Amino acid sequence: MQVIDTAIPAVKRIIPTRHGDDRGWFSEVYRADMLARAGFEIAFVQDNQSLTKPAGTIRGLHFQIAPAAQTKLVRVISGAILDVAVDIRRASPTFGHHVALRLDAAGGEQLLIPAGFAHGFCTLEPDTMVAYKVDAYYSPAHDRSMLWNDPEIGIAWPLKPEEAHLSDKDRRAPTLGNQPDLF
Repeated sequence: MQVIDTAIPAVKRIIPTRHGDDRGWFSEVYRADMLARAGFEIAFVQDNQSLTKPAGTIRGLHFQIAPAAQTKLVRVISGAILDVAVDIRRASPTFGHHVALRLDAAGGEQLLIPAGFAHGFCTLEPDTMVAYKVDAYYSPAHDRSMLWNDPEIGIAWPLKPEEAHLSDKDRRAPTLGNQPDLF
């Protein structure tokens, strides 16, 4: 398993090793000891999974605030996404910056997103299934969102705003500039 820095050092790209032959392949997609050797002692407590039927669906940008802030380890089981993590830690030198990485089932790469980041993705293929581990339980009282196409952040989503399939929550989310100091 490789742990690789992204443009924001706190966000890591994880590449599990695949062992293959003519039957297919086998991969350990999560190993606590490997992440610990890379400096991450994370006690994941919940696994989440979503199926998104239409391509061009945006889910996010979502996060939870303390005491239920979450670190996420995201991977794609089927299909493909543009996965995005936005630094919302006001004291961070990368505040308001983001990392965007294509994740797909064929490649098996993952994204490790620490607490203090908003997370979202755009499905690039129909019937995309995403799975992610979190280190804090879902808490409706601590659940927050941020506008997916906030011009202050400048994410280059692979579609026009009018083409995006959105939930009402994501359509109405506040911009980064309208968020209180959360982290």
